[in-house]
Amino acid sequence: MNQRITSTLWAAAAAMILSGCQQTPVAITAAMPQAASEPLVEQLHGVAVADPYRYLEQPQDPRTQSWVKQQQQYGEDYLAGIANREVLEQRIAELWDYPSQRAPQIRGQMQLYFANDGLQSQDVLYLQIGKAQPRVLLDPNTFSDDGTVALSGTSLSPDGKVLAYGTSVSGSDWQTWQFLDVATGEPLADKLEWLKFTSAEWAKDGSGVWYARYDQPNADSKLEQVNYHQKLYFHRLGDVQSQDQLVYERPDKKEWGFGTDVTDDGKHLLIYVWQGTSPKVGLFINQVGSAEVKPLLTDFDASYAYLGDHQGRLLFLTDKDAPNSKVVAIDPDKPTEFKTVLAQGQWPIDQIKLVNGHLAVVTLKDVLADLNLYDLNGTLVNRVELPGAGRVRNLKGQADGGDLYFEYNSYTQPSAVYRFDFAEKQLVAHSQPQVAFNPDDFVTEQVFYHSKDGTRVPMLISYKKGLQKDGTNPTLLYAYGGFNISVTPRFSPANIAWMELGGIYAVPNIRGGAEYGEAWHQAALYGNKQNVFDDYYAAAAYLIANGYTNPSKLGGYGRSNGGLLMGAALTQRPDLFAALLPAVGVLDMLRFHKFTIGWAWVSEYGSADNPQQFPFLKAYSPYHNVAKRDYPATMVMTADHDDRVVPAHSFKFTAMVQQQQQGSAPIIARIESNAGHGAGKPTAMRIAEYRDIFAFLMASFKQPLPAQM
Repeated sequence: MNQRITSTLWAAAAAMILSGCQQTPVAITAAMPQAASEPLVEQLHGVAVADPYRYLEQPQDPRTQSWVKQQQQYGEDYLAGIANREVLEQRIAELWDYPSQRAPQIRGQMQLYFANDGLQSQDVLYLQIGKAQPRVLLDPNTFSDDGTVALSGTSLSPDGKVLAYGTSVSGSDWQTWQFLDVATGEPLADKLEWLKFTSAEWAKDGSGVWYARYDQPNADSKLEQVNYHQKLYFHRLGDVQSQDQLVYERPDKKEWGFGTDVTDDGKHLLIYVWQGTSPKVGLFINQVGSAEVKPLLTDFDASYAYLGDHQGRLLFLTDKDAPNSKVVAIDPDKPTEFKTVLAQGQWPIDQIKLVNGHLAVVTLKDVLADLNLYDLNGTLVNRVELPGAGRVRNLKGQADGGDLYFEYNSYTQPSAVYRFDFAEKQLVAHSQPQVAFNPDDFVTEQVFYHSKDGTRVPMLISYKKGLQKDGTNPTLLYAYGGFNISVTPRFSPANIAWMELGGIYAVPNIRGGAEYGEAWHQAALYGNKQNVFDDYYAAAAYLIANGYTNPSKLGGYGRSNGGLLMGAALTQRPDLFAALLPAVGVLDMLRFHKFTIGWAWVSEYGSADNPQQFPFLKAYSPYHNVAKRDYPATMVMTADHDDRVVPAHSFKFTAMVQQQQQGSAPIIARIESNAGHGAGKPTAMRIAEYRDIFAFLMASFKQPLPAQM
């Protein structure tokens, strides 16, 4: 959804405040590197489309490699020239340095949980049995010297004897899965390679795992090559991967991908078929041990997520005829005859888990979490009073007994683990962090504003208490807006440093997510994408009109699909912002589907290959709508191992904006090495990234960083 760079072409920072006036915090002394353009024009549906920087799509092209090196140097030299950047980094690291723990996975007397002592590059997996002392089961920090080999997933065998775990290198989506003997901590010889967008689902007898993989790609293009024809396999422990059983493939459906669940009785394998990023899936069923795969629900008209078994039926969460989702029981022999267990409610279901014979259900009430427990007749049993207005995630527990564990946080409260005791019917703090700031010094307020078409949109605004709404506060407006992803409160110690600087952190819940169910998502699909942008601009206008900030102190930041949003803001409403930061963004809307998994986003955006969809894509494609004008300060962020949104998007967009910029504001690229889309990034790289985001914003606001924090 980055990289550390090197420095030396820029002069150090300008003077601090003098007689009440602020000087620009960065003195620009070096010429901006220019990319050579090519006269490439092609006809798409009768329209001439220029693509002068297409050669930057080729990472092996010497021109691309030279351009990247120059941009890395240029960008880091600019950032290094911001005075007191290291002071900001030190404060972020200080805030980050606290022990944290995640909700435990329970398996009988075993508890597995991730924890971090503060500044470890990667979280460590611990095992605790009964009341014994926890021990390290798997430490990803030993995978590499620089922390860039990360854990991408874990799966514990039903008997608790073997742990399957995936790793990825430098943030790539490609995974390698290996196996560990839990009792001894010794690795097994088994290794699974070329996995992507999959986990490992254990057979109930612990004999092996189901997983999905692609054919081995070309070594030179594995980070760009289109990913088609995923296949589902079963790996038996002790075998080499070449012996694995092919369970299901569809050569006639190159875009089909597969996910799996095993029913509680262990008799059936459920196979989910996904096509792109749409939540709508097909569902097939296989009797374990049989070669036959039968269709179960294959209209691809709804989402389905298996929850468990009950009275001979399979429980699923689905949005079939229920945009806020409901729970149904399905007879596998009569799959179209649904029995509603928990009806759709006023608020959308965000998370759900079967624990101790109950359905633990998290709904979003105007974005904020609400947790309730129901019996399997759909009767409300307990309303769980949460510690505050925030986010609940990682529901954990056993279906047939024990307690419910989960994590809670807000924008100003770090994540803590809580346990709901079913016997006492009360919530108990399981693990609470001690941090280097007082959460009571900060506040989050929720406001509602109206978008261009009148739609009511919520926004959460966080800042340090005592802040004056005088229109002069440095403000960071973060948003995403797509792919059915709800942006609920997420704590970041770095954002506390931003608020300590006097900054405001604002997050509008614009259309495209699932904050108000599938209808909120549908309102941003295909030709409706402009709704997302308009919602964002209306949020900026609200902050300005209500005295939080003004355009000279307002910055925008978004990642991936949110990077697209930033690109649109730059080309459509540059007047609203002093700085924009598109990170790992989808910025070429006419060619995104030609790389790695980009084709999967056609279900969200549409495709330029479609003559009906081409016009609206071209109308907002950031790369194709850069014109000669005065742009605000821009820092385009990407990474060399991003094989989800390939860095070519950011390369081409940076080159185009640099070439067309008519004003004096800097246009730089922050191109990380040995990093990817964002997952698994080491702590030090994350801290450095936040340092540069905040430093760039303050420099763009012409507001020097303090000499101490």
